[in-house]
Amino acid sequence: MAKPSLILSLSLCLLFLLVHGSLARQQREQFGECQLGNLHAGPPDHRFEVEGGVIESWDPNHNQLQCSGVSVERRTILPNGLLLPQYSNAPQLIYIVQGNGVTGTLSPGCPETFQESQESRGSSAGRRFQDQHQKIHRFRQGDVIAMPAGVAHWCYNDGNEPVVAVNLFDLSNSENQLDFYPRNFYLAGNPEDEFNPQQRGTQPQHPRGQQGREGQRPYHRPRGQRGSCNNVFCGMDTSFLAEAFNIDQEMARRLQSQDDRRGNIVMVREGLKIATPPSIREEERQQQGGGRGGRYNTENENGIEETFCSMRIRENLDDPSRADIFSPEAGRLSTLNSHNLPILRALRLSAERGVLYNQALMVPHWNMNAHSIIYAIRGRARLQVVDHFGQTVFNGEMREGELFTVPQNFALAKRAEEEGFEWVAFKTNDNAMFSPLAGRTSAIRAMPVEVLANAFRISPEEARRIKFGTQETTLTSPRSRSGRRFDA
Repeated sequence: MAKPSLILSLSLCLLFLLVHGSLARQQREQFGECQLGNLHAGPPDHRFEVEGGVIESWDPNHNQLQCSGVSVERRTILPNGLLLPQYSNAPQLIYIVQGNGVTGTLSPGCPETFQESQESRGSSAGRRFQDQHQKIHRFRQGDVIAMPAGVAHWCYNDGNEPVVAVNLFDLSNSENQLDFYPRNFYLAGNPEDEFNPQQRGTQPQHPRGQQGREGQRPYHRPRGQRGSCNNVFCGMDTSFLAEAFNIDQEMARRLQSQDDRRGNIVMVREGLKIATPPSIREEERQQQGGGRGGRYNTENENGIEETFCSMRIRENLDDPSRADIFSPEAGRLSTLNSHNLPILRALRLSAERGVLYNQALMVPHWNMNAHSIIYAIRGRARLQVVDHFGQTVFNGEMREGELFTVPQNFALAKRAEEEGFEWVAFKTNDNAMFSPLAGRTSAIRAMPVEVLANAFRISPEEARRIKFGTQETTLTSPRSRSGRRFDA
């Protein structure tokens, strides 16, 4: 009996070594193809205008985006603009740079909890429903919105200024079972491909040297199949649609939005009239005026509501009072992870919102367990990034509207220019952590003086100056740096 057990154990060990070696080899090949020795910051590569706004995107072929397994786009929705209903093959994190509005998520099996009714004369019930629909979420500047893969949603700008939103698609997430190309499946209209608007039917190369997921070939739209519409109903026979919706075929053709040239975002001429809860201030005014009902507060739910159908999908990061790290002289840093927005645990994503004042510095640090995709909201900053060979892979300036990727574990230092710097960073882990290299909570501060002295070949006194020189935690100001320079 011992021999079969020994043979089984050896076979399992051999299988483990083969699999481990294969994975390690793939990782080495992927790392080599990533070419992380030359990073850069830049504006969007594609831009096209539609009836209700503008859509811009960064080319998915960019090496640093491919290696991070993400794609990014920026949408500008004009007042009274409606982003057509759609769903994506990958989870998304959406940051609202500017404006306010409403968005609806359309999850199968969830009840229509928002109802609009009117009194019905002569009816025994006394009222009848005009409309009912699933939950609507109001958003404002500074909100981060989490959108699961495959969940249909729409967005409407009911404010007086354009809504600007930056969307990150996590293509490497296990929820994406397709290839590594970002795909928005529209339920209406005649949309453009946001990431490749000039060349329909062609797809970029796959990241990390992969040709789709295992056992799958990448999909390519056959040439000449653009047609006069481009939503999910277009390829279906009108007789199928008519039977499914119990409508005539003429109405079924309307679902296909044939020859609709409005694009991905359309204008609602008379404004969108839907049942939405009032804001807290509006409801307080209603209560003071004799209105009825309790407070509707999506910011302080007690957890009982955290089901799939009613979970919170947004959190605001612009409020200075919620900052996790704050310095009156240097700036502030706010983090969002699965602890304060539980839906991020399923998406495996998190976010960071930072503000640096004039010449303030975020100390050198590395992201321990995530890539960091940084979008510059306002101002300018000087960035330096160093790889595991100690080589500088980026040493330059990042400006408003640009995107930059910092790979996991690469050391990063960031200093604001005269006008300051504000950013949002999307991170590819739901509990992303960074480790500072200087300051009170740093790796250097945690080492014994004798270890530092011998590691750097300096005296114990010099080691103490290095260890205790920075008293701040993460953000430092020019005053605290006492004129020290941030040299190249």
